[in-house]
Amino acid sequence: MTFVPSAFQYLLFDLDGTLTDSGEGILRCVRYALQKCGKPNIEDKALQSFIGPPLLDSFQNVCRMSLEEAKYAVSQYRERFARIGMFENSVYEGIPVLLQQLQASGYTLAIATSKPEIFTRKILTHFHLSSYFTVVAGSNIQKEGETKADIIQLVFQRLGLTSDDLAKAVMIGDRKYDIIGAKACGIPCVGVSYGYALAGELEAYHADRIVSSVTELAALFLEK
Repeated sequence: MTFVPSAFQYLLFDLDGTLTDSGEGILRCVRYALQKCGKPNIEDKALQSFIGPPLLDSFQNVCRMSLEEAKYAVSQYRERFARIGMFENSVYEGIPVLLQQLQASGYTLAIATSKPEIFTRKILTHFHLSSYFTVVAGSNIQKEGETKADIIQLVFQRLGLTSDDLAKAVMIGDRKYDIIGAKACGIPCVGVSYGYALAGELEAYHADRIVSSVTELAALFLEK
């Protein structure tokens, strides 16, 4: 897959671990859900993997829950997340300026996140980031089994992109799920290693480019 930064027009951003440092709120909500489920003794290191993939998958894969147990855990997670967890969060330094510069340079910016869209929009509004994005796409809180590829496809639909436009689109995210989803949709992915990827994860899943800071990300798309 050819990667030429100057050829891109549509920049799709993940949220957690890419624009915002959301680990504190996510992990507190996971621990709250596990307490409610009677399974509080999961190691902190294991819980780090909750940041990025769909919650339903993580409760099953990390905590060895049945589907029904995982559904209940997700409901408990979201109960706390809606009250307080979504705002136990901060924007990475330099992100607002980066988004402003990208928008001013003519890029079309979009959000493609596995986080429920209803929460995503509230977070973007809370941190005064909404105005930078032409499209915001997140998961449907009433729908199970959505993948990152499904969310990326939703961005394409909302932007009205044709197959010819895909050569001008790129995904930007911090986890393997962003890379897998992007490749499934036929677009490249920039991995940001300042997020929540495990050591070597972005390399193992063959991110087309890897940047270690917001400054490097800016240089990739603004220094033409």
